[in-house]
Amino acid sequence: MNANTNTMPLSTPLDIRRGITSAADVAFPLRWGILGAGNISGMWVEALHACEGATVSAVAARELDRAEAFARRYGVNAAYGDYREMVAADDVDIVYIGTINPLHKEHTLLAIAAGKHVLCEKPLTVDLSDAQEMYAAAEAQDVMMQDGVWTRFFPAVEHARAAIEAGTIGEVVLTQSDFFDPIYTIQAAPLAFGASAVPRNVVAIGTNAGGAIVDYGNDKYAIFTFPPRNSELPEVTEIVGTAGRITLERPGHCPTRVSIRIPPPNGVPSQYRTQNAPAPLHYFEYPLPGSVAMTRSSPNQHGFLYQAEAVHRCLAAGLRQCPQYNKEESLHAMNVLTEINKARQASRS
Repeated sequence: MNANTNTMPLSTPLDIRRGITSAADVAFPLRWGILGAGNISGMWVEALHACEGATVSAVAARELDRAEAFARRYGVNAAYGDYREMVAADDVDIVYIGTINPLHKEHTLLAIAAGKHVLCEKPLTVDLSDAQEMYAAAEAQDVMMQDGVWTRFFPAVEHARAAIEAGTIGEVVLTQSDFFDPIYTIQAAPLAFGASAVPRNVVAIGTNAGGAIVDYGNDKYAIFTFPPRNSELPEVTEIVGTAGRITLERPGHCPTRVSIRIPPPNGVPSQYRTQNAPAPLHYFEYPLPGSVAMTRSSPNQHGFLYQAEAVHRCLAAGLRQCPQYNKEESLHAMNVLTEINKARQASRS
């Protein structure tokens, strides 16, 4: 595909910026089946209604009456009380897995075995080996299995990645992020350092609250903190380089604002040498898509649309993963999550 990457805004979706998809292919037709009838599935369907190529064909729940109530509320064509029956339906091309975390692997494999593409809500699963098995199954069936870390599809995050790749803040040496759900913080590490970076050591502690430090060698570190859910957490992600700093502003797991601080040429950013004057600030704001109507939502859940449109574009191009959060980055994060869980468990022993 022809794409002039030099003239594209930094917030351009990565698949379009790399010239591997077409922006028009948000209209690529996909018939979605929704596995799980909880609140998160409802918000996903409301976002899909704003995606040009999407049809929501079916929903399945453990009890048929719950699926039927969901279908009536969200305008879904058919309801099933059996997961296996829904994933086998002829009018379902792709399955959204919105069930509870411990069932993600089972339900993803069920859909893959039926030959369906899958978008699995985060966290993909609870263990690296399970994630590897899920990806292997998808590759054997030649279907997409997309890890649903929707953070990566926000324009502010696209902007941050493009700035990192351009060397705007120099060499990245540190990232720090906070949130009560660890996968949201962990995904900042492969964003900052690249998926091929190899963690040398993981130190973690805490139960309801806690944190972790991941050593990537060569004085490069990722620092994650996990405040309690009901706390007034900062919820930002910082990416620090040798020549500046990128901040994904609150709410950092679904940001609409990105700040880039770069000291002037030959300047010294230290407040101790500039009478507390900060480095010059470059601030960019990306409003949520106005086309998504939600009856009730968590912060910025309208941004599900960014991820949905990327899936449509990528499948139209014959891709089996979205470059915003591909298999390599997903497994990188799952590896770190597995090691953090081991370390936190050991700290409680």
